Amino acid sequence: MTALTIARRDLAAYLHGYSAYIIIAAILFLQGLMFNAWVLGASSARYSHEVLEQFFYLDGGFAMAAAILLTMRSIAEERANGTEVLLRTSTASDGQIVLGKWLAAMAMIAILTALTIYMPALIMVNGKVALAHVVVGYVGVLCLAGATTAIGVLGSAMFRFQLAAGIFSTVLTITLVVMWILSEITDPPFADLASYMAIWNMHFTPFQEGRLTLSSLVYYSTVTTAFLYLATRILEARRWE
Repeated sequence: MTALTIARRDLAAYLHGYSAYIIIAAILFLQGLMFNAWVLGASSARYSHEVLEQFFYLDGGFAMAAAILLTMRSIAEERANGTEVLLRTSTASDGQIVLGKWLAAMAMIAILTALTIYMPALIMVNGKVALAHVVVGYVGVLCLAGATTAIGVLGSAMFRFQLAAGIFSTVLTITLVVMWILSEITDPPFADLASYMAIWNMHFTPFQEGRLTLSSLVYYSTVTTAFLYLATRILEARRWE
């Protein structure tokens, strides 16, 4: 059993269940309302690229919420249902299990992200935006969601119950989001460190604006890898319980 096999197994579970559809439908509904009221319904006139930037601001936040909701059950549910032993007795390593869980959740988030394409299309009805800006913005959303999904998998590996996993992942994600506030109230070099550690402000803004930066790609890749590694080590430690 490989990571791709586990990913296909979990993706099938998402698609044959109902919880993922409820999560996606709720996210799309809420995002659509906020996009119409806050972005398109703004009282002051905006350029099309500014509207698109605000859309990605919303899309990034909702993608993070979806990541936590989808991953809180990924490993915790296996333990609660007693099916974790099936994974442990398979030929898959702990790293492959964690990667497979992450890939399955990311596939669902990719589906959710694809379903939001009608919102940038609405901007094009009365305005004009660059296709490259749309593509780069969506790359940023997936990078942000990838890091949050890794945090969610870590939380699910740490706790037996989904609610506890979801609360832990939410608190940790919010902490990383608001790290940029510390950069405003502390002095260098701590201000620079807090600004760099923040998962949202410094690294996601270039994607919002349609700028593809190597530093942001490296940052999100590093954060994702680090949390997946921690989740793997937790699973390895549980083998000895």
